[in-house]
Amino acid sequence: MSESQLAVFPPDASPAALSSARFGLAAHLGIEFVEATPTCLRARMPVDERTKQPYGLLHGGASVALAETMGSVASHLVSPERMVVGLEINANHLRAVREGFVYGTVTALHIGSSTHVWDIRIQDEEGRLVCVSRLTVAVLNRPSPPPVA
Repeated sequence: MSESQLAVFPPDASPAALSSARFGLAAHLGIEFVEATPTCLRARMPVDERTKQPYGLLHGGASVALAETMGSVASHLVSPERMVVGLEINANHLRAVREGFVYGTVTALHIGSSTHVWDIRIQDEEGRLVCVSRLTVAVLNRPSPPPVA
């Protein structure tokens, strides 16, 4: 099994449960999970007035928001008892998209005790590569709740 095919996700991870838990930016952008397997998660995002830049193309920042959302959810599934936060993200935008949906696939490159590294590939509806991204996530202990007065 290659590193890009690490089986890290629980077998009971369901796209419906992942999508129902969305809020904030992910909800605003219309990101929804569509597939969960032991080795990858897939999500989609509409290319519409929320996600386009002024020239009518998918905004690069929207692609990055999709990538970070997917990687953060992936880290939470792997380490649900810990707090996960994005540490670094990069993205190469390869193809313009004007309408429809883009689909992201996230796979693990590294699962350590204090960092996770994710590969996120975003494609258009025809399966053409739109963006490649790598996200590094810090895996932290959850802060203790404040003492009750």
